[in-house]
Amino acid sequence: MSENTDNINLMVWDIHDTYPDLVEPLREGLSKVIDPEIGMNVLQLGLIRKVNIEDKITKIYMILTTPFCPYAPAMVEAVRKGAQEALNQPATVDLGMEPWDFSMMEDPAALDWGMYS
Repeated sequence: MSENTDNINLMVWDIHDTYPDLVEPLREGLSKVIDPEIGMNVLQLGLIRKVNIEDKITKIYMILTTPFCPYAPAMVEAVRKGAQEALNQPATVDLGMEPWDFSMMEDPAALDWGMYS
C-alpha cells in the first residue's frame, strides 16, 4: 500500500464513530500482521472486517484469504496480540467464513502478480 490514504476500499469500522482516536493506533498495530503466503498485511488485504469496543474489550471480526489457510491460527493470534498491544486493552478475534476476494483489498491495484489480466 502506498502512503496515499485515498485508498479505494479503506475499511470503516464501528470504532471510527465510537472511538476515532483509537483507529490510527489500531491500524498501526495491525499493519504489522503479515499474511506469510501473500506478503501483505491484514489491512491491505481487507481481512479485518469489523472492529468495535465493548466493556473496554476490543472485538475484531476477520476473515482469511482462503478457508483452509494453514497459517490461520498464527494470524488470528497475531491480530489479537497486535490489537491488544496497540490499544493497551484486551482483544478478541472472531473468525468468519465468508469468502475473500480481491475487491476487499484496500488497494486492489497493489496486488499485481501478473496472474490476472
